[in-house]
Amino acid sequence: MKTQLHSLAHARTGDKGSRSCISVIAYDAKHWEALVAQVTEDRVAELFAHRKPSSVQRFLLPQLHAMNFVLDDVLDGGVNGSLNLDTHGKCLSSLLLTLPIILNDN
Repeated sequence: MKTQLHSLAHARTGDKGSRSCISVIAYDAKHWEALVAQVTEDRVAELFAHRKPSSVQRFLLPQLHAMNFVLDDVLDGGVNGSLNLDTHGKCLSSLLLTLPIILNDN
């Protein structure tokens, strides 16, 4: 079954300068392994390629069934360093939650 990440997890985003941190937290522990296997640094970097991250790091928090992604240089210098209207990373979690996920039927 194919679904989007938002049906399996919720996310929170924070930012500091041009770095965005996005936490993904599974709604149900039974989906944790599928999320670890499919919500990878490479897939997140590909999803955010238009923002040109210089690096994407993933940190797993298995006891919380959560992971944290740190994306560097995705906010055009951040709130104080850019002329863009919205350089906060808050809405980036919405993009991440559109990531397609495939679940086994069992």
